[in-house]
This record gives sequence, structure tokens and C-alpha cells, in this order.
Amino acid sequence: MDAQSPSRQDLPHWLALLRAPRVGPVTFRRLLEHAGNPARVFEPDYAEDLDLPENLRAYLRAPDWAAVDRDLEWGETPNHHIVTLADTVYPPLLRLIPDPPPILFVRGDPTLLAARQLAVVGSRNPSRSGSETAQAFAAGLVRAGLVVTSGLALGIDAAAHRGALSADGATVAVTGCGPDRVYPARHRHLAAEVAGQGAVVTELPTGCAPAPAHFPRRNRIISGLALGTLVVEAAVRSGSLITARHALDQGREVFALPGSIHNPLARGCHRLIRDGAVLAESLDDILAELGPMAGAHAEAVIQATENNEVFEDPRHTQVIQSVGFEPTPVDLVVRRSGLTAEEVCSILLTLELRGHVSACPGGAYSRTPR
Repeated sequence: MDAQSPSRQDLPHWLALLRAPRVGPVTFRRLLEHAGNPARVFEPDYAEDLDLPENLRAYLRAPDWAAVDRDLEWGETPNHHIVTLADTVYPPLLRLIPDPPPILFVRGDPTLLAARQLAVVGSRNPSRSGSETAQAFAAGLVRAGLVVTSGLALGIDAAAHRGALSADGATVAVTGCGPDRVYPARHRHLAAEVAGQGAVVTELPTGCAPAPAHFPRRNRIISGLALGTLVVEAAVRSGSLITARHALDQGREVFALPGSIHNPLARGCHRLIRDGAVLAESLDDILAELGPMAGAHAEAVIQATENNEVFEDPRHTQVIQSVGFEPTPVDLVVRRSGLTAEEVCSILLTLELRGHVSACPGGAYSRTPR
């Protein structure tokens, strides 16, 4: 259990209030501010003058202490931490959102939640190209010194976590169930890897099963922890767009990867771009937009990338700037660069040999994260 709180003796009352009916993050905070500390809320005379629902009054008279004991037992397990709004390790960016979760259950490193993060989210049923792109971006982001945050879901979320792990970077998974459960169950091993190299976090107490209503709520935590949110492949009706809207409401950056007009999974990203999201074709687009917020390490990565892509032959620069991280057909590179097909094919071969691009199935090329 985390020991960096000035009021560990109050933790049982924090946990009891978390389970109170009709008490969400906003009401919890108001009660806390009004009472001064959570223990006061449960004193017999406290609720008498407050306009509270009867079921809440009944709960305050007889809290579920057995459930609280289960939470405390979970928190006593090694590498498990219960972090409250009163704790010094509570992530400062998350504290700024309109409805910060009053309690976080963290498996892994709780101090990592205050690190510079970028959320990477997207479809649960992505294309192979989408998964590969998310993994490549995540690897590039951690190499730039950022933590990659996502939701442990199938598809893009899992690819983002795996990309960060493959580059020996840190990653945070925000889940929509209690800390004693893993959803989806097939990601049990992935969750263990994330906890070992980062953190798995939830606002829900032990015993909470995954439910449809939990995931839109957890999305605000994903965006709230991060400097910005990158959306990779999302349909128009997608939970990823909920995360993006949360990010906008929280004053954070939103990035979207463009795709084919024929790909239904690109339409959500295109809508975000039309609505003002930053079009992200490369890692540089994200790091440059974040600027100093991304940290000195990211600035060094931008500079190094720029230096690596300055070629003696300006035609090489034209070609590399015409290739995206997703597979880009040669004819599209020809159109973008304004060079002849013969010139483009020759330059692509040279760039491939130097490690700047990679050949993809179907005769396309993708830019290699550096």
C-alpha cells in the first residue's frame, strides 16, 4: 500500500465513501470539501442537515465495511497501491480534470502516473496496418521519453502497450473493472507485463466486474493522465472518439492519423481532423506540437530525426517526406513528391538500404521510426 499520504488512518473511510450509492467523483469531492475529511461524513449527525437521498443516508449509517476490508487486503499485497486525492503521488494532470477519481487502485509503479504521457487509442478491430502503426508510434514515443497510456482493450490499445514494452519503455493501462480483475481475460499476461514495466490503474474498487457504463468513464482517466491523445483507426461511432472528446474538454491535445477514404476505420480520425485535431503523419508531428511539454529528451529526438533526414540529394528528402508510417503505395509517393516513377523507385531502394523506409506487401513502403 502506498505510504505517501498524510492521512492513511482515514483510508477506510475514503474506501467506504467510494462505495456509497449515488456518490460519483464530483459528489465525493463536494462531500469531502464540506466535511473536511471522509471520516466526518460518517458521523451520525453529519447528514442531518444535508439534502441527501435516503438510500445514501442509510448507507452512511451502515457502510459496507466488509467490502472495505477486501479493498484494504488488496492494497496490502506487494506492488499494489491505493492512491487518494490527498496523496502526494496523485497524478497532477489528472487532478486538474473536472471530475478526478477520488481513489486510484494501482498495480505497478504509482509514481509513473505523474510522468509525461501520451494516450494511444483506437479500434478494437483494427486492420493489420493499424495495429502495426500503433505499435510503431508507441515504440517511438517511449524512445522519445514519454509514457504510453491506453486502455488494455483488444486491438489498438493492446498494440500500443506492446509497442511500448517492445522498446523497453513504460506504459500505463487504465481499466474498466476492479483491480482484482483483468478485462479482457485474454490480456491477463499483457496486464502482468504492463504492471511489471509500468502500471495498471482503475478507479473502481475490488469486486467490480467490467460493465458497459464503466468504459466511457475510464476514458476520461486515459485522456486526463496524458498531455494528449493519439487516435489510430476509429469508426465514426467509437469509444476512442469519446476519449478524444474528453481530451478536448480537458484542454489536452488531440492527434489523429489519416487513412484511406475507403477505410471505415479512418472515418472517425478524418472527422477529428476536420474538427481541429492535429493531423499526425509521423512521430515528429506529435513531438513538435507538444513542444517543451514533451521534455528535453523528445526535443533531442526531433533534432536527431531532422538531422538524419537531411540528404545531399534534395530528391531524397522529397521522397522520405512523401512516405507515411502506414504502408504508402509507390504511385502515391510519386504524386506527392512530384518526381518520376523511375526516380522514386531508385530512391526508395536507397532509403530502404539505409534503414529509412521498409518495404511492405503489395509494393508499398512505410517510414521507419528512428
